[in-house]
Amino acid sequence: MAGTRERALEAAVALLGTQGVRALTHARVDERADLPPGSTSNWFRTRRALLGGVVDWIAEQERADIDPSGLPHVSSAQDLAAGLCAMVELQTTRYAARTRARYALFLELTTDPELTEPLVRQRREFERWAESVVSAAGIPDPVPATRALMALAEGLLLHRLSVDPGLDVRPAIERAVRGLSRA
Repeated sequence: MAGTRERALEAAVALLGTQGVRALTHARVDERADLPPGSTSNWFRTRRALLGGVVDWIAEQERADIDPSGLPHVSSAQDLAAGLCAMVELQTTRYAARTRARYALFLELTTDPELTEPLVRQRREFERWAESVVSAAGIPDPVPATRALMALAEGLLLHRLSVDPGLDVRPAIERAVRGLSRA
């Protein structure tokens, strides 16, 4: 069973991902996590500290998601396309609240580089990892190819989270990967 800190962070992400940044209060986190009043503020004294804790927690969870030991090996463009499709599916279903929370935090905290730094650092780590995967798939010029694929994936994530949850992303991803393979 998760401890009170972990339960508070999970509840905070769920609140952010379902109700937005304005819903994030210590009292609401305690209520959502089924914790005694004041529990969240014992771990995170201020709202800023709570936001920082959530940012760090999301980055930790996303790093765990891309642990190479738990991912399928990518050695072709087809593997890359399948992996991207699976990633978009996962981020818009099982991890949809966390993905929405990450977007909400990025948008809300753009003027606070200290709080967004863990998410930005996580993004850079993900870019480097993705570049190695794109390279392993045999895609020429992997740095710009990775940026293009990440931009496409971000657009598809946002579209599925906000407009069309059932959108089949496979055609767009396969077309992009095919095009980049020929570049």
